[in-house]
Amino acid sequence: MAYDEDLALRIRELVAEERGLSEKRMFGGLAFLVGGNMAIAASGQGGILVRVGPDDSDELVRTTKATVAVMGGRKMSDWLRVKSEDVRTAPQLRKWVTLGTTFARTLPSKKNTKE
Repeated sequence: MAYDEDLALRIRELVAEERGLSEKRMFGGLAFLVGGNMAIAASGQGGILVRVGPDDSDELVRTTKATVAVMGGRKMSDWLRVKSEDVRTAPQLRKWVTLGTTFARTLPSKKNTKE
């Protein structure tokens, strides 16, 4: 399954002013990186894949429709999947974009990223 290009465009619009932003095709989707660290992606499996801190992950799974991402048969507790129908509105998507970019900014920048 290819990623949803309209969803990727909506994400791009929300992260446009983010410092150190780059885009990269990853995992069959389109990832948006801050300082070289993935924050959020339009997933090749549909919906979004968002990176959150370990302290937030359990709470978000408990209080939202997000699920822990499974990659290569392994649960990735800091990565959450959110279905397309749960990010239909701008406020719904903005919440996840903010969570992902906020967490990515806490990580050390990787080399060769534009500022």
